[in-house]
Amino acid sequence: MKRLMTGNEAMARGCYEAGVKVATGYPGTPSSEILENMVQYKDVIYSEWSTNEKTATEAAIGAAFAGRRSITTMKQVGMNVAADAFFFSAYTGARAGFLIVVADDAGMFSSQNEQDNRHYAPFAKIPMVEPADSQEAKDFVKIALELSEKWDVPFIYRTCMRVAHSASPVELGERVWDDEKLPDKWVRDQEKYVCSAMWAKKKRPWIEERMINQLVEESNNISINRLEWGDRKLGIIASGPVYHYAREIFPDATFLKLGMTYPLPEKLIHELADGVEQVLVIEELDPFIEQQVKAMGIKCIGKEIFSRYGELLTHDIELACAKAGLLDWSKVAEQRDVTPKDLPGRSPCLCPGCPHRSTFFNLAKMKDLIIVSDIGCYNLGALAPFHATDFMGSMGAGFGVAHGFEIADQLKTGQKIIGIVGDSTFYHNGVTPLLNMVHNGSNITLMVLDNSTTAMTGRQDHPGVPLTLMGKPVKPIDMEAFVRSMGVEDVVKVDAFDVKAVDKTIRDALNREGLSFVIVQGPCFQISRKAKPAPVVDINKCNGCGTCFKLGCSAIARTDIVDEKTGFKKSSVDPVLCVGCTMCEQVCPRHAIGPKAD
Repeated sequence: MKRLMTGNEAMARGCYEAGVKVATGYPGTPSSEILENMVQYKDVIYSEWSTNEKTATEAAIGAAFAGRRSITTMKQVGMNVAADAFFFSAYTGARAGFLIVVADDAGMFSSQNEQDNRHYAPFAKIPMVEPADSQEAKDFVKIALELSEKWDVPFIYRTCMRVAHSASPVELGERVWDDEKLPDKWVRDQEKYVCSAMWAKKKRPWIEERMINQLVEESNNISINRLEWGDRKLGIIASGPVYHYAREIFPDATFLKLGMTYPLPEKLIHELADGVEQVLVIEELDPFIEQQVKAMGIKCIGKEIFSRYGELLTHDIELACAKAGLLDWSKVAEQRDVTPKDLPGRSPCLCPGCPHRSTFFNLAKMKDLIIVSDIGCYNLGALAPFHATDFMGSMGAGFGVAHGFEIADQLKTGQKIIGIVGDSTFYHNGVTPLLNMVHNGSNITLMVLDNSTTAMTGRQDHPGVPLTLMGKPVKPIDMEAFVRSMGVEDVVKVDAFDVKAVDKTIRDALNREGLSFVIVQGPCFQISRKAKPAPVVDINKCNGCGTCFKLGCSAIARTDIVDEKTGFKKSSVDPVLCVGCTMCEQVCPRHAIGPKAD
């Protein structure tokens, strides 16, 4: 039976068919939907959103040690957080199959960098597979798990945005693993599983031998690496979705289609090079494959004609090849460039009813502040109309970098410092910098914008909410009590939808000495869905001052009615977009916005 599936849906299906028992991860585009789709198999697969990627990786490794096939999922920057865990797994191996699924984001559609995580494979001495479409996204799960068990090594399963979110037909199969195949009870083996230096040193030569000889030979013979002979003038090496783009442009060329991209199949690469006049390597981002091919003594064309950044789509490949003389200009299809032209600009904005709006409305009015923010919906506080933040880096850095500003105050500028993270980010990587500030006596104000979910990536759960990914009711962490337990005495909680109270709470915290902690609490409307009637603007009172526009709410618009005294166009509230949060009513200096009369 065939079904149209996105790559992420297909990966979840592949886990089901391949007998995965445990799936962990931390949400992040473009990987989030893998675990979201895993829930439909909850009768046979345990799945969870862990507090961060390192925690998720360690849990999945532990499950593999216990003899259960397992995976962990993350986006590309999550690999940096997980690195400690998956590096040691190269030494311990995995008793059952274990995959580290990472989704790269070429083009930075929803990320703060464009790192190419293929480099983690040689760095950690761990093999890697890359699917090119949804069918491979499903099939490669089973292939990689079987190889993981054969060679006693975790596998990096690298995907990308186009595979994760594009849909193509998938041939479904049956689940092939059951509890009868589970191993016997755990038997202690310290030399294998305890990574003390004295035992890890003994494994180092074995890891190199496994990679250089055994896994390279596996790569030469595995079916997902294949030579497709065609016209011998040009031989193309490609993997992932780029393979399909190149196939469309050069239908008659010879191809080496790579599914296992580390270690590379040296024998197949030499066979290709010996059988064609010219070798072309087409890959997104870094010259990962190209450099290894050249190190084998093979001449090839690669990044001298293709970009090292951004997505490499069909039209980009065509243009680059035509400019290099590898493709006749008459064959460049203009219709391939489907980028919309002359669209009006639109800045990202907080949703109507977003609880973060009151914080940034107030912060934008305050002077002499250094505002160190973080990743999440609240990163939009850096944009119009707020322009209220000075920094955004990585998860938890809203606290960690703020501490750095405070301890390095050699300039004595007199500027106060605020560190901001969200509730999910706090549990992910905000606890340790907070402990550091408590221990070192930091004099700073910290804020958690608590909207009771992981909103930016699709409203996933975290330790502060009452339901797990699998729908299990749990007791949420009391953030205020948790923070106090770490030694913070000055902790205040405020209603995010009370604009004046938020303003007063922030100012009071800034005026107090020592470490102060503010929890601005209000549920994301996308999970609460508790809309109230939209207010209306009294045209006779409104003078078009524009204060309501400083809230950055898309439900507020200009009318064509011009105030005679100010010359400004008056405001209106769109009842379709408005959810009735009342913030515009609270900030209007002329009290021109209020409930609709019955």
